[in-house]
Amino acid sequence: MNSANLITLTNPRSPASEAYRTLRTNLMFSSINEPLQTLVATSAGPDEGKSTTIANIAVIFAQGGKRTILVDADLRRPSQHMIWGIEQEPGLTTMLLEDMPEPPVCEVGVENLWVLPSGPLAATPADVIGSSRMDAIIEHLKSMADVILFDTPPVVAVTDAALLASKVDGALLVLRAGTTKRDYAEQAKELLEHIHVRIVGVVLTNAQIDKKMGAYYGA
Repeated sequence: MNSANLITLTNPRSPASEAYRTLRTNLMFSSINEPLQTLVATSAGPDEGKSTTIANIAVIFAQGGKRTILVDADLRRPSQHMIWGIEQEPGLTTMLLEDMPEPPVCEVGVENLWVLPSGPLAATPADVIGSSRMDAIIEHLKSMADVILFDTPPVVAVTDAALLASKVDGALLVLRAGTTKRDYAEQAKELLEHIHVRIVGVVLTNAQIDKKMGAYYGA
């Protein structure tokens, strides 16, 4: 496990961990009228922290007593297997291409949390993500857990994230302070809204922590 990426495990009292708990609360309250069971995390561009963000969110939901499955649906540059120190195969593409009946989810040492790695890279990721087989897998996962979180590629770069977001309850857009260009962020938002995806929130990574707030939380 690459614990450096999982601050919710290594330093659960840190301001960053508290911010993830606040995000969990906001996500839960934003979905009182429209239940939020399946959520896609995407970004405007690469290297904005969406994989680390969704991994920490998965930990926070699991710590809150929710049975949580984290799916690596970034079939171009998967990273959840590296974050969690598990094998990449078998995984999501194994299910998609070989008609595996049960998801090969992995235990990762966190109660209530399982990770479904990407599996071998697909030749045409958008085609398998957009398939009816993917719809069936989503429904199967929903019968197994309270919350299913999907790590997906940047939405501006490729169509995979938009295709998957259209199949789930909502999307979380991850932007990086000092890196994400405003026009990219706007384009990402417009792409998701164009296909009527419910954007449930925006996460800003690499933001400076207020020193007074850090002192309050014992950081």
